[in-house]
Amino acid sequence: MDIFLYIIIFIIGTLFGSFFTLAVYRIPLKQDITHKRSYCPNCNHKLGFLDMIPILSYICLKGKCRYCGQKIRPRYLILEILSGIVFVLFAMSIKLSVYTTDVSTLVYFVFGVIYITTLFIIAGIDKESHKIEKSVLLFGYIMQTIYIIYLYIVEKDPNVYRYVIYLLIVFILSLINTFYLRKKVKNSYALDVLQLCVLFLMFTYEAISILTIDFTLLAIAISLIAEKLLNVKPIKQKKEENKADKENKEEMPVPVGFYLCITNIICLIVANYYIFF
Repeated sequence: MDIFLYIIIFIIGTLFGSFFTLAVYRIPLKQDITHKRSYCPNCNHKLGFLDMIPILSYICLKGKCRYCGQKIRPRYLILEILSGIVFVLFAMSIKLSVYTTDVSTLVYFVFGVIYITTLFIIAGIDKESHKIEKSVLLFGYIMQTIYIIYLYIVEKDPNVYRYVIYLLIVFILSLINTFYLRKKVKNSYALDVLQLCVLFLMFTYEAISILTIDFTLLAIAISLIAEKLLNVKPIKQKKEENKADKENKEEMPVPVGFYLCITNIICLIVANYYIFF
């Protein structure tokens, strides 16, 4: 029976993956993500049910829009598949089973899925526009607060007061951002990243959060080195072209939030395997 459970979880994960692409595109544009029907960003034609089946629609349509023929970026398919895999790995990491799962584990799984969803959307937006979307971050805090209340009332968690401290830190950082930094600087990206790290602390505890930061720094370093190596130009290339490229090329800022979110999801799943097994 568990195999069927994980198949269902994979399908749910692909559905969430399809939602991630929609949310990453619409949230920065301040568009509705729940009631407004999906549409092709090229021709604006509303998509039908058969156009929105995760993975299958992309394969059947050969990666093109049914209405205008515009190519659909492969990342949509990749994200849907990866989302399904991540959901299954997370379920397996906590030994989710039809036969042995208790209410506590099931609740943790539900809030874990919501947490991973929040990180996926934050990562996607940061990757595209180098911005930690505050509305998504706030959603993560609200859901985590609900989970804290559940732990306190139902499971009588003795460590619940540590969550209150983190919420207080978030409140202070929000006040600093609202009343001070907004007047002094145009971009408070560093503070937003700090608030994101507090969200990690609230759900994944201190050890996993520290590992997340460590591995994020390593991932960024490897990424920058790989980028430099891949962009090495042939020796025979004209010097004039090199100069023009240097003048016209603007260095894109590193999407720290993207790396943090992806690394935290990986660390969370690996740590769960260690804890539950």
